[in-house]
Amino acid sequence: MRQLFFPELLWDGSDLRAGWGILVNDGIISAVAPQDMLVTAMESSDQVRVLDGRILLPGLINAHSHSFQSLLRGLGDDLEFFTWKQALYHFVPQLTAEELHEAAIFAFAEMARNGTTTVCEFFYVHHGDNERCEAVIAAAERVGIRIVLARTLMDWEVAPSAFRETVEQATANMRALVKRYQGHPSVLIIPAPHSPHGASAAMIRAGAALAAEFDRPWHMHVAEAQYEVNALRQREGCGSVGWLERLGVLDERLHIVHGVWVTDEEIAMLSDHGCGLIHCPSANLFLGDGIAPVQRYLASGVPVCLGCDSGSANNRLSIFDDMRLAALLVKGMALNASAIEAKTVLSMATEIGGRAAGMPVGRIAPGYRADFVTLALDDLSLQPRHNLLKNLVYSATSRAICEVFVDGLPIFENGCLTRVSEQSIVQAVARITDGWSERWRELHQEAPPAKRPAE
Repeated sequence: MRQLFFPELLWDGSDLRAGWGILVNDGIISAVAPQDMLVTAMESSDQVRVLDGRILLPGLINAHSHSFQSLLRGLGDDLEFFTWKQALYHFVPQLTAEELHEAAIFAFAEMARNGTTTVCEFFYVHHGDNERCEAVIAAAERVGIRIVLARTLMDWEVAPSAFRETVEQATANMRALVKRYQGHPSVLIIPAPHSPHGASAAMIRAGAALAAEFDRPWHMHVAEAQYEVNALRQREGCGSVGWLERLGVLDERLHIVHGVWVTDEEIAMLSDHGCGLIHCPSANLFLGDGIAPVQRYLASGVPVCLGCDSGSANNRLSIFDDMRLAALLVKGMALNASAIEAKTVLSMATEIGGRAAGMPVGRIAPGYRADFVTLALDDLSLQPRHNLLKNLVYSATSRAICEVFVDGLPIFENGCLTRVSEQSIVQAVARITDGWSERWRELHQEAPPAKRPAE
């Protein structure tokens, strides 16, 4: 199917272009050119979308997500991290595959409404097989969002049994899931060792080896919290990144998530090996973990993209929000408003995120998937139009979003999701979480809040 998109303005990654359009063939961009050139080459069967009064951008990439955690929104808020994690460990292992499917629809629908077209879902509620992974993938397909399922590999003895696997089990399950979705245009399976504390050295090496075997990215929580780094320094005499260097797993496929507690030497290690950073500014602040030194990463040549993390550790699922926050944190930490530019931050949410996803997404260019978000040029948050690019990063809100397209097909338009009912989502979430707040209060009465290990 051939489609033509004619927005009033188009951001192609380098410039805002007026009077340009996009030709899409079967969900893939085949040309980006002035509209009059595309009109000349039109065929009678072409489907045309005239998007007057709109600015069109690449679909946003949420490079780090835990969809099921959206069900915990409000339970662990304003609590110390280890108390927050108690809620996670109590409620999540009991969720069925169907409930995890509904939770993922909930999270992905919120992301889609906010302009996200691709999500990297870091998922670890396995119960020893792939049934729940497939339920989450089916949820993404239902909403219409593209998904990178970062199948988490965890063998930490402290974690709930629902999260744990042996290295052999994790490797076999990972291979089976890759085979199941091989060649799928909207699904990619990647390995994700949980973290230096959540995955053994053998599990981390297995994850890196699987990424090399299948030639795709791999993700891992690294240096998120100070206690993790302190524990490693006491045990191994080095920080989290130094530990991965010692294991011999740092490579250009690795994208570390968070990367808050790192030294300049460790940032240099990441740069030397071509690793990337998935920056989750809202989550790091919400959980009190600190602020990643993004300016130092960028200065060292480490590519940085953005993740929302989760609906209970953010608690919004909006890359627009995280773009703005990421920029403001860099400026504030540098005591310099010119420390980062809007164009750099927008690339974090699009093109750089596409690299972390391992998919041809995040750019308006031939060969890339036709994933777009459009915003109303007359929305108050984009006025005045002295510099629309800067307005997109610093003042735009999700209220300005008009349409969200994946493979050239709308998953959000006219103020509504096109494939799922928001009312049915609300009802499902209420049904699944019925009684949770009462049970959470009872748990707090039965035992004192957990404490973070001494720093």
